[in-house]
Parts: sequence; C-alpha cells; structure tokens
Amino acid sequence: MTTRIARLFTDHPQTVGETYFGHMAFAAWFSSRLLMAAGAALVHAFLPFMFETTASRIVRELYERTSKRAAH
Repeated sequence: MTTRIARLFTDHPQTVGETYFGHMAFAAWFSSRLLMAAGAALVHAFLPFMFETTASRIVRELYERTSKRAAH
C-alpha cells in the first residue's frame, strides 16, 4: 500500500527524468513564469502600449523548455 501511494508522487516525475523534489521545483518555477505572463497580459489589456510581446515571449519560452523535457 505504501509503495502504491509513493508511486503516485514519483511515477510522473520519472517520465521526465526528475525526482519528486526536482519536479516540484520545476513546476513551481513554471507556475511563477505563467503568473508573470498573466500579469503582463492583464496590464497589456488595459494599457496596450505596455508589455506588447512579454506574455507571448514567456509562453514561447515555456513551450520550448517543456518540449525538450518530454524527450527524456
């Protein structure tokens, strides 16, 4: 039973070549970048002269970073 529960936390991180804590750190970093992109997009919605390419650049960088990880 304990092993089955442990696998809930480790199976997915192993598919991308990470430990549980390594995956946690990456997911937290990824989340912070998404929050920055969302903030930039929200400001841009009201002030279109600000952050003209910030959100799309962050999303593109995140896509490139995650697509490389999937190769593990």
